[in-house]
Parts: sequence; structure tokens; C-alpha cells
Amino acid sequence: AEQSPEEAADDKKIHMKVDADAPWSERMWEVFTTFWPLGFVAFGGPQAHVAILRDHLTVQRDWLDEEQFTELFAIGQGLPGPTSTQLVISTATSRAGPLGGLMAFFLWNLPGLIVLTCCGVLIDEFVNPDEPPWYLAGLPPAAISLVFKAFYGFAAKLDSLQIWLALSSSLVAILINNDENIKPSSSQWVFPCCLVLGGLVTLIDSKREKPFSVYKSPSKGWDAGDDTTFKRIGIPLWVGACIFLVWGGVLALVIILVDVAEVSNVYLEIFETMYRIGSIIFGGGQVVLPMLQDEVVPDWMTKDQFLQGLGLAQSMPGPLFNFASYLGAVYEGVPGALVAFLGLFGPGVILIFAMVPFWARARHNYSFKAILKGVNATAIGLVGAACVILWESAIENAANAMVFAVALTLAIVFGVQAPVCIFVGGVIGAILHPDALDLGQVPYCEDQGYIKDPDEDDRLRKLAAFYFTGMM
Repeated sequence: AEQSPEEAADDKKIHMKVDADAPWSERMWEVFTTFWPLGFVAFGGPQAHVAILRDHLTVQRDWLDEEQFTELFAIGQGLPGPTSTQLVISTATSRAGPLGGLMAFFLWNLPGLIVLTCCGVLIDEFVNPDEPPWYLAGLPPAAISLVFKAFYGFAAKLDSLQIWLALSSSLVAILINNDENIKPSSSQWVFPCCLVLGGLVTLIDSKREKPFSVYKSPSKGWDAGDDTTFKRIGIPLWVGACIFLVWGGVLALVIILVDVAEVSNVYLEIFETMYRIGSIIFGGGQVVLPMLQDEVVPDWMTKDQFLQGLGLAQSMPGPLFNFASYLGAVYEGVPGALVAFLGLFGPGVILIFAMVPFWARARHNYSFKAILKGVNATAIGLVGAACVILWESAIENAANAMVFAVALTLAIVFGVQAPVCIFVGGVIGAILHPDALDLGQVPYCEDQGYIKDPDEDDRLRKLAAFYFTGMM
């Protein structure tokens, strides 16, 4: 007998051996076995990371449903710090408490941290980032295909009002990243404002007699009927409030020590620089780059060293914030790398731990859920914008486009898991690489527009003259 679509989808799930309310040690082991391989395959930037996490935690493992996942994603979008890493922490914390969240954080970032620290220490002996090795050529386009899959999965469930909110935030994000008169760094305040406005729109709409959207009554899921998940998280509300104060206190303290008291300590200087930047960065890893460059060039390193490290960081799995470990390593070796890593990641990690208990308690509140409905839609629009922006940066030639097409087909049509899609993309990219078959390598575009044959303009003029003469 043929399977129903629901049964076919259920066959693709990894059926959990650990119950959601199993002993803490078993849930910690489940978090470890889930996240340790992901740090090695998390290529493609934050939106691709979200796609990987969605596949593993929502589609395959049923840790949480789509609504819960997008709520946590939206919360990460509204906080400073690396969104994908905050999503890792919040989902793991909801499963095994704060220690589970911390373990998932280190597993997620460990490969990039180790490699980039080594590169920073041994920069002169490492591979030239301007010529990526053959074995990395297919990974970016394969990872970007997962962004398209994630956006399709998210957007397909939006209603008409949410679609308009998503479209609006998507247009804003595309404009910010592709306009000569608007600085890309403005996203660090524009994106949070978009999320706030999206939440206000749905909150106001929910109070109308005939709202444009559909607002469900509080669900009987995690927290509405009992405190099971709140207890699993293990962070009381008063502790969450204290964590907020810790973040602000540390920020004020390091600024006072460095700028007011003028304490001379190189590691304090590194930590203050990174912690300050990490506390004000909204919008992901790309936004942090101009601020980092202003701070570390030329005091810590040359511009060439900065750009070489950036090329390496973009070819590594994990968040672009791992770039901090490279910067610290170039400046002060391994200790500098660890201090810079903790400084840049610290604010985002602290704030997501502070926010999770409030989310777990409030998510069954009608008004809060109405606000999150708009915030979720606005955040999904940012994923759509990423599809446009990342396509241009990742798909440089026909070889990249072929890798993208194969990976997207495997992911959407055949339901292949994200790591396998990325691996297959890597294999195809390596085969098509100039060092192998050298196929599909003519670039679509150069820095300033499409490539033209030197005689093309002359041929076009002659062709136009020919048609004009014929018409006469």
C-alpha cells in the first residue's frame, strides 16, 4: 500500500530514543550526539545554519515544532550577537538546561575556533585564502541552497498579513545591502526596528474586531498547561533578570577600566574591544566586519592579514564570529585568540540565556504570541533577503550554479539531510574545479557588471545600423 504524505514525512524523522522528560544525563548525552557533528558541516553563514538546525531539530528529531523554532529564531534576531549561535544555545537549553546550552555552544564553534586560531598563529605558512583549495569550492553554493529550502519552509506557512510583513522586511534588507547611499552597518539598528514594528503591527491587528490575520488561542504545548519546559530550562525568571544585569555590568566595567582608568593590559584591551562590539552588533557576522577592521587595523595587524583571515573565516564551518579567534591569535597568540573569542561571543551568549526563561514563561500569553507572530514574519523576510544577497556572492559561475541546483534538489525533492547535501556539493565542486575537470569556470560577472567581449560594443553598433538601414 502506498504511504500517505504524513507517513512518508514521518519515515524521514530520526525517532528519539531519549524522552523529552528523561533524566538530565540522558538529555545531555542527546545534546552532545546531536551537536558535535554539526560544527563540522555548518557552512554558508547564519541563514544556512538556521536551515541546518531546522532540519535536525524540527524536521528530524521533533525537539520543538515550527512555531517554537521560529520564535527562538526571532528572539535571536532581536538580540545583539550571532543569531545562529544563539539559536543553538536556546534550543539546547530548552532540551537540557544551561549546561546543555553551553555544551552545544562549544561543540558548534569548536572546529572553526581551532582552525582559525592555528591560522592566526601560523598565517605565513597557511593556504592562500585568495585561491581557495579545491576541496572547499563546492561547499558555499551547496550551503546556500539550504537557505532557499529554509525560506520556502518558513514562508509557505505565512498568512496574508505575515507575507506583507515578510516582504517589507525583505525589501528593507535588500536595499540596505545594495545601495551606495546607505551604509550596510545601519542594519544593526534597522533590523531590530523592523522586528519591533512587525510585532506592533500584529499586536494592533489582534485587537481589531475583524483582524487581517488569524490569532490562535494559547496552545497547550510547552508552557500553557504545565511548567515542564520551564523546569527543563532550569533558569528562574529572577536569575534571567540578574543575567541581564551581568551583561550590562561587565560592559560598563571594561569600558571604565580601559577608557577611564586607562588600565594597561593587552588582554583587557582585547576583551574590551570585542565585548563592546559584540554588545551592539545586530544583523549577523557581516555587519561586524567594518567595526572590527576599524578597531584592529593597523594597531593589531596589517590590512592584508585582516583580509586573509576573513577569507579563511568565510571558508570555515560555524559562525563568522569565529573570526575573532583569528584576530586575537595574530595579535597575542593562543591566549589572545581565546580572550577575543570569549569577548565577541560573550554578550550574545549572556543575553540569550537571560531571555530564554522569559520566553518559556510568556509564550502562552495571548498578546505575547500575537507580537511574536509579527516578529516571526519579519524575521522570515530577512531570510528571504539573504537568498537574494547570498546568491550573488556565492554563485559566481556555472559550476557553482550546478552545485546549487543538485544540492537544492536533494534537499527539497528527496529530503536528503543537510550534511549529506553539503558533502555531495563539495564532491561536485571539487570535480568541476580548475584543478580537476575545469568545467563551468567562466565567471558570470566581474566586479563592475557583466563581462563583455572587447569587440561587443562595436558589433552592437553595426547591428543597430544594419536594422536601421533596413527599416529605412
